[in-house]
Amino acid sequence: MTNIRVEDNDAAPLLPRAAEAWVRRVMDVFPVVVLMGARQTGKSTLARKIASDDARPYLSLDDLDVRAVAETDPAGLLARSEHMVVDEVQRMPDLLLAIKHAVDEDRPRRPGRFLLTGSANLLLMESVAESLAGRAAYVNLWPFSRGELLGWGSTGAWDVLMDRSPDAWIQGLDAAELPSAQWQDVVRLGGYPTPSYELADPEAAGIWFDGYLRTYLERDLQQLASIDGLVDFRRLMRIAALRVGGLSVQSEIARDADLPHSTARRYLNLLETSFQMVRVPAFAGNRTKRVVKSPKLFWNDTGLAMRIAGETEPRGGHLENLVLTDLQAWKDTRPGTTQVLYWRTYDGREVDFVIESKGTVIAVEVRSTDRPRPRDWANLVEFRNRHGDMVKGGVLLHAGERTEWVSDRVLSTPWWRMI
Repeated sequence: MTNIRVEDNDAAPLLPRAAEAWVRRVMDVFPVVVLMGARQTGKSTLARKIASDDARPYLSLDDLDVRAVAETDPAGLLARSEHMVVDEVQRMPDLLLAIKHAVDEDRPRRPGRFLLTGSANLLLMESVAESLAGRAAYVNLWPFSRGELLGWGSTGAWDVLMDRSPDAWIQGLDAAELPSAQWQDVVRLGGYPTPSYELADPEAAGIWFDGYLRTYLERDLQQLASIDGLVDFRRLMRIAALRVGGLSVQSEIARDADLPHSTARRYLNLLETSFQMVRVPAFAGNRTKRVVKSPKLFWNDTGLAMRIAGETEPRGGHLENLVLTDLQAWKDTRPGTTQVLYWRTYDGREVDFVIESKGTVIAVEVRSTDRPRPRDWANLVEFRNRHGDMVKGGVLLHAGERTEWVSDRVLSTPWWRMI
């Protein structure tokens, strides 16, 4: 592994972020807003921008002086201003008790008092979740979407599918005017700001990814949990990265990594807590059945997943992962509850993604072929037939050029027209 580190300056370029408007919206409602995501996705950059725009003090717990004050006089630190930004709050979970106290003493509660950022999923950290329960809203910041890299500050055209009738989908995609691209090139660089925007060179990006992994393994991971067997953990990471788009069956991953089942489960949970791995749950008409099916496994960033796995040529699972990352960024800035799921039957029929929001269900299939055939959209038709009127429609995303209706309420279109 290349002997460099990725430090915490989070120097993401000042491209507009799709999440900013949603962060500001929830700051109008909740006294505490927590911006979460993997390291180097641009959280600090966005937090600094909001602090500058709103004339808020910006405090980073990466700063040893700030951390020292937070340890000895947390109430005094918070009393410096009525509104503030506190970066990398996962470094001092105890500070959240002081934030809780400050919010609870505020009557009536003032919205938008504290904007916090964290590189760990604070919702999965029990003590943190209890401290902020009922007081905080959480917003995830994902790696750059293609719309953000283009400078548009947007995610894909998913609102077209959800908010318009199927007969208006093509018109909506035409209006989005997303330019064509080679999916392999987009996958290789991923969406982390430095490799995807500042470097834009696969060899330089590989060096950056190596430094990122070193920092993650030697520092970030150790802050979440003490890991003695870094070699074992790295081996499990590689196995997980090789399974992009496949089922996350813990017993199989534990066997392949030669680890006890309990250890594999702990390592996988840590990957998810630190926003490296994404597990997509199953869709079922009966909601209670969703929790018993194995989720599908994806990665936070396609470029990083390829580097971890040692793969040089993108495969179909990586295109699927690219679509998922955009879907996640979109759904996390959408009002109400939106779920991204997958559908799989016992006889092997599968739809890559099922989007469910406000009673609307859309099925999405992803294929890396540039000449889709009926077999490529057959499962979308099957899903529509099995679930009837609850399904608004289905979309096949492919690597070709043509957009056309291939069945009733099933549209075939290039992936780049959607994301």
